[in-house]
Amino acid sequence: MVNAAVDKIKSGTYSGWINGLLGVVIFSGSLPATRIAVLEMSPFFFTFLRASIAGMLAILLIVGFRQKRPQSAQLRPLIIVSLGVVIGFPLLTAIALQHVTSAHSIVFLGLLPLTTAIFGVVRHGERPHPAFWIFSVLGSLFVVGFALKQNVSVSLTGDLLMLAAVVVCGLGYAEGASLTRTLGGWQVISWALIISLPLMLVATFITRPTALSTLSASAWLAVGYVSLFSMLIGFIFWYKGLAAGGIAAVGQLQLLQPFFGLALSATILHESVSPLMLAVTLGVILCVAGSRKFGRRV
Repeated sequence: MVNAAVDKIKSGTYSGWINGLLGVVIFSGSLPATRIAVLEMSPFFFTFLRASIAGMLAILLIVGFRQKRPQSAQLRPLIIVSLGVVIGFPLLTAIALQHVTSAHSIVFLGLLPLTTAIFGVVRHGERPHPAFWIFSVLGSLFVVGFALKQNVSVSLTGDLLMLAAVVVCGLGYAEGASLTRTLGGWQVISWALIISLPLMLVATFITRPTALSTLSASAWLAVGYVSLFSMLIGFIFWYKGLAAGGIAAVGQLQLLQPFFGLALSATILHESVSPLMLAVTLGVILCVAGSRKFGRRV
C-alpha cells in the first residue's frame, strides 16, 4: 500500500514536469510574437485585443463543456490570476519591448522561477528543500548579472518593466496553480479571461488604431499566436504541471524558456544573440537539474 502511494506520487510528479515543459515551450514564442506585433500597433491595443480574443474563446470552452461557475471563495484568486497573467504581464512586457529587443527581454524570464517559488511559499505554504533555494537563487543571479552588464542608460526603462512583469506573473502563476487543484487547469485560465473580458473589450475599442487594414499579416499572426497559445493553451499545460509537480519545483522549468526564446528571436526576428546571452542561458539551464532534484522536501 505504501509502495502504491509512492508510485502515485512519482507518477504525478513526472506528469507535472511533462505538462510544465509543454507549457514553457508554448510560452517561449510569446515575447518574439509580442515584439513583432508592437512594431506595428500600440502595446495597449495589443494587450487588450489578445485578452479579448482569448476571453471569447474561453466562453466557448466554458459553455461548450457546461462548466459550473466558480465558488465565491475562488473569485478573489481568479481576479489575482487575471491581473497577473491576463493584464499585468502582457501589458508590461509589450511596453518593455518598445525599449529593448526580444532577445534582451527573454533573459529576464529566468527570474520567473524564483518569484513563482516565493509566492508558492508565502501564499500556499510550500516548503522546498533548502538546497532548492541555492539553485533557484543561483539561476536568478545569472539573470541579474546579465542585466547589470548591459548598457543601463539605454535599457533601464525596459529592464524595470520586465522586472515588474516577472513579479506579477509569478504571483499569477502561484495563484492559478493552487486553484487548479480544485477548479481544473483550463477552467482557471478560462474564468480569469472571462472575468476580465468586459473591461478588455471596452479597452480594445478605445485603443483601436484608425486603420487596421495597414497592419501586416505577420502582425496578425503574432496576435493570433499569443491569443490562442500564450493566453489559453499554454496555461492549460502550465497550471496542470504546477499543480501536479509542485509550484516551486515545476516552476523552475521557466529557466529553460530563455533558451527556447533566444533561438526563436535569432531565427524569426534575426536579432543578434551575444555570447554573454548564451552563457547566461546555459547557466540557468544547469540550475534546472539541481532545482528538479530538491524541488520537494523529503
